[in-house]
Amino acid sequence: MGILQSIKMALRSIKSNKLRSVLTMLGIIIGVSSVIVLVAMAQGSTTNVTNQINSLGTNLLTVNTFGTNLAITQDKIDEISKLNGVKSVAPVISGRVEVKKDRTSAQVSLTATNSNYSSIKNVNVSQGRFINDLDNEYRQKIAVIGATTAQTFFGTDNPIDQYIQINGTSFKVVGVLESKGSSLGSSGDDVVIVPLSTGERLLKTTNVNQLYLQGKSQDQLDFIMAEIQAKLATMFPNQSDSYSVSNQQDLMNTMSSVSNTMTMMLGGIAGISLLVGGIGIMNIMLVSVSERTKEIGIRKAIGAKRRDVLLQFLIEAAVLSSMGGIIGILIGLGLGKILSSTLSMTFTFSSSVILMSFLFSVVVGVVFGVFPANKASKLNPIQALRYE
Repeated sequence: MGILQSIKMALRSIKSNKLRSVLTMLGIIIGVSSVIVLVAMAQGSTTNVTNQINSLGTNLLTVNTFGTNLAITQDKIDEISKLNGVKSVAPVISGRVEVKKDRTSAQVSLTATNSNYSSIKNVNVSQGRFINDLDNEYRQKIAVIGATTAQTFFGTDNPIDQYIQINGTSFKVVGVLESKGSSLGSSGDDVVIVPLSTGERLLKTTNVNQLYLQGKSQDQLDFIMAEIQAKLATMFPNQSDSYSVSNQQDLMNTMSSVSNTMTMMLGGIAGISLLVGGIGIMNIMLVSVSERTKEIGIRKAIGAKRRDVLLQFLIEAAVLSSMGGIIGILIGLGLGKILSSTLSMTFTFSSSVILMSFLFSVVVGVVFGVFPANKASKLNPIQALRYE
């Protein structure tokens, strides 16, 4: 008997026991759809994190020092900016300040920096302008505010050329930043940016412990990092534990490792339900063998070989699992689309994951169908014909 005929017999058997067939496939359906949805959710989360990291800046390197005795002076900043691979440098002093406008007040994140910050951190203004070198040179009391800060203190009014009180000092708003949303758990919109020289007075400190640097080339970031580390080693001898240099790729590698672990864990949990579905297929196929003992006896009596009976039951198990896999894929894709729109989450569907989950469901069906098929093929035709 050919494979095509065996498939037709398998479909006929499934059709004659619709409810039992659906219940048999249920484990496979749940398993496949779970794998697709959970892995798509994990990969979507990875995509979001990657985009957030990329939005932090282009060819970005960050230097941090720890402690007041390791403050980065202007002379040191000038030395670092002259390194071959460094395109621009933005020193930063940050802290929390109280901002007031009329009767509205709130605690806001303050960043004191220079004009390079805009290009290094990929920050753009939607209204007005960013701070410039003259603002720093003349200690201008001007501020560039984030989109959320603008909404909090000015509502629908135009903030440009209006004034806010920062820690009791009046500042003129010269720019509003484009909204960037939350990035790695912190909002980039609830912020006030002022010139570095002005921020030193506001925060009552001249200690710069953080630098943002832009490399000239993405391909040379590792070389530039080594160059900066060598320079810091000469600036702060025997204090290598008191400063750090990091880049986006380090952060992305760390996040990628975490995301891959999460994806594998979620896929593994969902894969367990596929194994449970396989056990369901084995149970039902064993019941089917018992119910069709006489049929098997008749087939063997008229010349069917053990191989033919084995193949028939294996094909039935494979057809059940593959049908469950196809239905599971459709449900998984549909459920992912629904969750994506209702929960505003990013789901990234991978054709390789979909194909692997389907093939795994078929393999599970065949593996768990071997025992019942083998039992059916070993039946003695005379005993099978006598079976009641």
